[in-house]
Amino acid sequence: MGAAVSATLVFDIETIPDVRGIRVLHGLTDELDDAQVAEHAFERMRETRGSDFLPHHLQRIVTISCLLWDGRSHRVFSLSEPDCDEATLIQRFFDGIEKFTPQLVSWNGGGFDLPVLHYRGLIHGIVAARYWDQGDGDYMDSRDFKWNSYIGRYHARHLDLMDLLAMYQPRANAPLDELAKLIGFPGKLGMDGSAVWQAYRDGRVAEIRDYCETDVANTYLVFLRFERMRGHLDEATYQAAIGDLRDTLSAIDGEHWRRFLEAWT
Repeated sequence: MGAAVSATLVFDIETIPDVRGIRVLHGLTDELDDAQVAEHAFERMRETRGSDFLPHHLQRIVTISCLLWDGRSHRVFSLSEPDCDEATLIQRFFDGIEKFTPQLVSWNGGGFDLPVLHYRGLIHGIVAARYWDQGDGDYMDSRDFKWNSYIGRYHARHLDLMDLLAMYQPRANAPLDELAKLIGFPGKLGMDGSAVWQAYRDGRVAEIRDYCETDVANTYLVFLRFERMRGHLDEATYQAAIGDLRDTLSAIDGEHWRRFLEAWT
């Protein structure tokens, strides 16, 4: 939505500990199972940083969920295990950027999602030429990227809503769940990021995917409200976009969307 781009892509990722990487870096043997390896890493983080949050490069991606608006319709989809391995997930995500050159929208994407994608993409040998263009690429409009790239902190091709609304001040960051609910949107339903590792160990990969998709929908709804606030959408266009998303989600067969729509006031 906006003259500079033809599509908007809202995205979110879900991650688990990179057990293989932890084994390599910490010299752990196969005598420890995956849960023990992860707990070893968590314990080291708690001892050194007071939190069990692992570094970005040790976060293995299991789901990337997206909401694509192409100027005509909404599409919600996920790149997820077990259909894809991590390398395939990441490459397909960047292939989408290569194809559509969309406006990227995220919640804390600059602080978490994109750095994880960078590190994991580097590990897997991913190619993402369009994404990394800074005005020196082979595209016809490459020079425009010198002033407005995906990776420039204050550039607009990637809009990290959390970072911008907080005026780039971490102390002012707001949780997506709380802000969405304050506006009247559903917020999180039944899971948060801290529960993903246990859900994965329990084999509930589909539940992780569903949770990630609803996070993307919440982010998009907050983005629409932001577009209305800054005058990029008039009231009629804003309401039409809201209504179109409702219709799109209503047509998808999924328990998580039924619950999402029921919670949407």
